[in-house]
Amino acid sequence: MKIAKNSVVTVHYKLSDAQGNLIEDGREPMVYLHGGYENTLPKIEEALEGKEAGFEITIQVEPEDAFGEYDAELVKVEQRNHLPSPLEVGMQFEGMPEEDDAGDNGMIFTVTDITDDKVVLDGNHPLAGMALRFWLNVKEVRVATEEEIMHEHVHGAHGHDHGDDDDPDDSDGDAFRSHPLH
Repeated sequence: MKIAKNSVVTVHYKLSDAQGNLIEDGREPMVYLHGGYENTLPKIEEALEGKEAGFEITIQVEPEDAFGEYDAELVKVEQRNHLPSPLEVGMQFEGMPEEDDAGDNGMIFTVTDITDDKVVLDGNHPLAGMALRFWLNVKEVRVATEEEIMHEHVHGAHGHDHGDDDDPDDSDGDAFRSHPLH
């Protein structure tokens, strides 16, 4: 089967920077709903459109087609007492402690530095400003179910489970692997 709109694609991948330094090994395959649902980068969809299981390619994606350019204005310094304790570098928060009109509501901020009374929060994606290389190997292609199309993401193994089973907390094998990348 060829990859087309409303097909579920299982891809083994490796992600590196433009110099070939490995960022992520992709031990678990990426499983996504193909067709503009923002479940993966558009350049990945473009490279895989019309291909079949067994296809392998390495593509380079520039920052503007990946996670954007690094924006220094998305770095904020906040009072430490506005954030919960304990606090560690690498922790992430949605929005700012005191929302303003800057549209920060819903943004994910990562703690990048902590002092006695201040915390540096970075709203940039960790890969912002980087050209990225993806090695992609298509393992499987199948037709998406009506429910997957309606929900705009993959269900089941390596997809998303809505917990409709008898035990909604039992999601073994259903880790959400397909999600919008903004």
